[in-house]
Amino acid sequence: MDKKKLIGWIVSIVLTLFCWCVPTDFFGIDGLTVVEQRVIALFVLAACMWISEPIPIWTTSVLVMVLMLITTSDSMVAFLRPTDESTLISYKAIMAAFADPTIMLFMGGFVLAIAATKYKFDAALAKVMMKPFGNKPTMVMLGFIVITALFSMFMSNTATAAMMLAILTPVLATLKESKGRIGLALSIPIAANVGGMGTPIGTPPNATAVKFLGESLGATVQFGNWMMIMVPLVIVILFFSWILLQKMFPFAKGETVNVEIEGEFDKSPKAWVVYITFIVTILLWVTGKWTGINSFSVALIPFAVFTLCGVFDKNDLKKVDWDVLWLVAGGFALGVGLDKTGLAAHMVNSIPFSSWPVMLVLIGSGVLCIVMSTFMSNSATAALLIPILAAVGTGMSEQLAPFGGATTLLVSIALSASLAMALPISTPPNALAYGKGFIKQKDMAVVGIVVGVFGMVIMYLWLILASKLGLSVC
Repeated sequence: MDKKKLIGWIVSIVLTLFCWCVPTDFFGIDGLTVVEQRVIALFVLAACMWISEPIPIWTTSVLVMVLMLITTSDSMVAFLRPTDESTLISYKAIMAAFADPTIMLFMGGFVLAIAATKYKFDAALAKVMMKPFGNKPTMVMLGFIVITALFSMFMSNTATAAMMLAILTPVLATLKESKGRIGLALSIPIAANVGGMGTPIGTPPNATAVKFLGESLGATVQFGNWMMIMVPLVIVILFFSWILLQKMFPFAKGETVNVEIEGEFDKSPKAWVVYITFIVTILLWVTGKWTGINSFSVALIPFAVFTLCGVFDKNDLKKVDWDVLWLVAGGFALGVGLDKTGLAAHMVNSIPFSSWPVMLVLIGSGVLCIVMSTFMSNSATAALLIPILAAVGTGMSEQLAPFGGATTLLVSIALSASLAMALPISTPPNALAYGKGFIKQKDMAVVGIVVGVFGMVIMYLWLILASKLGLSVC
């Protein structure tokens, strides 16, 4: 074990034991019980290990869920059982975090993406979509931005970035030693990160926000409503990014870019099943308000169709990003702990949120999220912040009402996580793009910070305006 991981383990364990062992009144939360204190300790453990990463971040989620089962649930170890059992969490509720409807929604997105890749639907579609952009460098860049963002709305950002970089790398290698190829290389991770904001399944932070919006507000997020609000926001941020990349990394005069994408549309019966199911699923997601079928149920339709028709087999099942699902489930389990033990209510009652400036809470939480997400997993950041801010949003419902209520608060956290893209370690698309060797870290940092700040400003203005216009994701 290297020194960095060892330090991560030591710090995580020491801080967790400290929070576990100190008197309950140390936290200054009125009415805090022993079980609630244990939830705080496990929350600290998750935070420390997600930040320092002594083990893979999804492993931390599994560890936290197991520790919750044996220390805070009604199935806990006998000698740890407190005299007051009223705050114990149902072990079924903790286990159900992995079978949450939001997890199923996300898994449905993975299944669609795997099937699309298996039958070359993504590459063939990219080939067709790139044709209208010609060979003018700035237009080719716009083409890559548009296609990457569109794919990232329905596919894994990482998979999308990997595919588009594979297409772009040979092109970059043929370009002259001009700044233009830096901008072209940066366009992929920016589009992948921002594009994921466009749908509830675009990124894990979106899914986490969907989950807690339902729990905090008792409202179901509509897939079509989310897109109606978020897609215009995505377009504005990407257009700004396109202009910025052209200004910072101009192409040489007279330079042309020829993009060759291999692959044709598969015309086999199974491929047609994929094409039709893909289109129908998206239509059902977008029209859920009228069909009455919620997006969670729709997500399992392609799974059933693909397995029935032999499109998706047990080998494809292994390609599902189970690590992402476990990571998100760990965040959900912590949310269950905050809610079912009464810790969230006690926190809200003990902290005078009513006296805090609303904009400080609203914008401050977004800034905190984007700073944390720059240095750690976006999914882990959202898993840490959203459960807490869901409780805050409930406690400040009256003050937040003029700005869109708790909905704006939680959605802004999810979107802020996607806007953190200043470092290669910030997101997998950033790491993939940086690894190609065409981008310097300082270039990524400057562009990432400028796009992030612009995105934050536009995001808050648009979300507040949308609420004034009566538009909501729910």
